[in-house]
Amino acid sequence: MRKTLWTILTTIVLSLPFMAQEPLDRDRLGMALEYFQSGKYHEALLIFEKLDKEYTLNARYQAFMGICYYHEWLYEEACQYLDKAIPQLEQFAPHERSVYYFTAGESHFQLQQYAQAIPYFEKALTVCYDNEKGDIHYRLGLCHMFAEQWQEAYNHYDTALDLFLALRDTPDMQARIHQTAHMMKGCEQHLKKDTETAAATQNDGKNEAQNELQNQVKNELQNEQQNVLPTEFITRNITDAIALPSLVSPIDSMPLPPQRIDTSRILPESASKGLKQEKDTIRREVPNTINIQDLYERQVEIKN
Repeated sequence: MRKTLWTILTTIVLSLPFMAQEPLDRDRLGMALEYFQSGKYHEALLIFEKLDKEYTLNARYQAFMGICYYHEWLYEEACQYLDKAIPQLEQFAPHERSVYYFTAGESHFQLQQYAQAIPYFEKALTVCYDNEKGDIHYRLGLCHMFAEQWQEAYNHYDTALDLFLALRDTPDMQARIHQTAHMMKGCEQHLKKDTETAAATQNDGKNEAQNELQNQVKNELQNEQQNVLPTEFITRNITDAIALPSLVSPIDSMPLPPQRIDTSRILPESASKGLKQEKDTIRREVPNTINIQDLYERQVEIKN
């Protein structure tokens, strides 16, 4: 009996060091995945980072780390991991890839790297669900708008508005719907301004060409009179009888885009306070107000 008890105690004592050991690395990886799938990105990232220093994680785990960094608002690190991993993930399911594309696009957007963000958002459109396309077109509109590409921005906002009204016309989306309509009006105003500037430039070119033609005709007539006419006729104003053709620019007759708001005013104050707007005002006639720069700096609407 004593011998049996001694054997049991010896076995327990000898096994204590092994029982106190940390979990194996493959177990820690499993823990990281469980944290990731449950939305505990900070906890998952702590384990991923430790494993990433000791091992070469595959592209999918690197993409997981990129998503964790994004949720921690560490956008540079998110871009670093996602940019590296995404080209190696083409064999995965479409919607899984759409998450990687969208997260990479959002991370570049938050860094104001609009040219890098646009291709990721465009890829996300090809593999995401239909009810997600409105948000992606909205972000593409923002990218083009901040790059002052007004026509492209207008087109994406217009598509986003159609998708919102068709698939997500719910109370929680009304502020975004009104905001998108105002963004469109802001783009229209810039397009009108660009048209007016182009017309003014064309008119300046027309006047310059007309003056050049007048001077050319004057010089030619002076040369001709010096060679043919008596001296007393040279002193008259030879341009008095010249009827120069009027140069008309095609752009003078082009219709201007419809009136739009100042782009510094995006969302009506009433919408930001939760007040209701009439549904028939969504497309064109919505009150003007909220400062887009303030909206961008707060990043409230950008990162859901």
